[in-house]
Amino acid sequence: MGETKPVGKKQKFIFVTGGVLSGVGKGISAASIGAVLQAKGLSVSIQKCDPYLNVDAGLLNPAEHGECFVTIDGAETDLDLGHYERFLDLELTQKNATLSGKLMQNLIADERAGKFGGKTVQLVPHLTGAIQDAITEAADGADVHIVEIGGTVGDYEGLSFVEAIREFAGRVGRENCLYVHVVYVPFISTSKEFKTKPAQNALMDLRGFGIVPDCVIVRTDTPAPDSVARKISMFSGVNQDAVVLLSNASTVFEVPMTIAKSGVHDAISQFTGNIKKPKLAKWEKIVTAHTAKHRKSVSVGLVAKYVDNEDTYISVLEALKAAGWQEGVGVDIHWINAETANKKDFDKVDALLVPGGFGGRGIPGKIAAAKYALEYKKPYLGLCLGLQVAVIASARRAGLKTANSTEFDADTKNNVVYIMEGQEGKESTGGTLRLGNYDAKLIRDTRTAKTYGATKVTERHRHRYEVNQAFTDAIEKGGLMISGTSPNGKLVEFVEAIDHPYMLATQAHPELKSRPNRPHPLFVGLVRAVKR
Repeated sequence: MGETKPVGKKQKFIFVTGGVLSGVGKGISAASIGAVLQAKGLSVSIQKCDPYLNVDAGLLNPAEHGECFVTIDGAETDLDLGHYERFLDLELTQKNATLSGKLMQNLIADERAGKFGGKTVQLVPHLTGAIQDAITEAADGADVHIVEIGGTVGDYEGLSFVEAIREFAGRVGRENCLYVHVVYVPFISTSKEFKTKPAQNALMDLRGFGIVPDCVIVRTDTPAPDSVARKISMFSGVNQDAVVLLSNASTVFEVPMTIAKSGVHDAISQFTGNIKKPKLAKWEKIVTAHTAKHRKSVSVGLVAKYVDNEDTYISVLEALKAAGWQEGVGVDIHWINAETANKKDFDKVDALLVPGGFGGRGIPGKIAAAKYALEYKKPYLGLCLGLQVAVIASARRAGLKTANSTEFDADTKNNVVYIMEGQEGKESTGGTLRLGNYDAKLIRDTRTAKTYGATKVTERHRHRYEVNQAFTDAIEKGGLMISGTSPNGKLVEFVEAIDHPYMLATQAHPELKSRPNRPHPLFVGLVRAVKR
């Protein structure tokens, strides 16, 4: 552990760190730099390093950390990997998400197995070496590998990661490392001026740890004057041309074009040796679609229990927006609190969407939404839990008044949704769900198959409970039919309403595969059903 592994001489590494506060936009900045590099014809890989002592993001509170993004191989990760996939159109894996807890778990396991031969195991060089090894492995032969370090420089738990990327320059050569620091500059309304002191301190912290940044991205809520860039340049030692002022944009997909027009582009061109002008037609098209004034808009009611934090459902929101862009309509999201949801809420919107989730809070409101969609033929899309509440609603309509999931009522006799075999007792444990890509076969000529334009599909999953097919007759009597199953037919993957304009639900999370320029067909189908 900690030994130098060979790295290709021409391979380049870009490290993105943040200062002042978390959530400053490191993920979008990293993804946007990657998008610009791709637009210049370079192959890119990307990685998020989080200093949390969690082994993965599966048990983190979504209200605090946002959605848990799932990779194709079942890694439960930070939402920034969703940004990476949408911007770079890559399918990432567990290698692209590195948490301190996982590395420490492996180190301790190796120590217990005697692999250190009696040596003292320390943060330096062992943890820092493990971080560097993880970075090298994730780089995977790409021309440029981008690494985002979570948190802010100066956080106690992040010191090993900052030290690791400082040391990494010695491993691969400083000429192969580019350091980008993202800082926040607040605007004080009382004095009507931008204050750079927090950013100056954040830059001083980074330099104190031995890293002099090559570029600085300055985040502001509103456009800042050039004097801010001059001041940041003076106190950081970074050339002013490599200081980019990045204010809040109407859409995050503007950021690649902003980066391409800034001195950061010149810096990465010189760094990589690729001086080609980036081809940004894709991003121009996306931004044009986003900013277009549509003659028609559709409203979608998102029946959710986390209504104070959009990041909790960020992939769902982006998938809806992308579907609207393709269909040439605006999509207005109406947040419906699942704990108080009622018919009046449902009446106000053109369509309903019930996203995934865990636990019993807000379940009656979500079941009510599915029941309303069935009875009033309201377009509906159910994702993961959204399928399960639809099945419960359908069974209750068929006369099984106590139909429920064992997740919400362990003693229900009509367990139309029940825990997967082998999952009992693991309800609160991490990494034990059905995770990652799974294949499904769709019944020919169903609306589900027609929406996909296929009878075989692959979607990502993150759940523990399944539809109990012993209640298929009751479910169908209530208005739903099974339209897709696992290849062996044992697991229900899709359901749809019988004689309905559009009511589809999936046990998967299709939002994770949606892209701004290639929206997922289930979301397109929902928008298309409403705009007619």
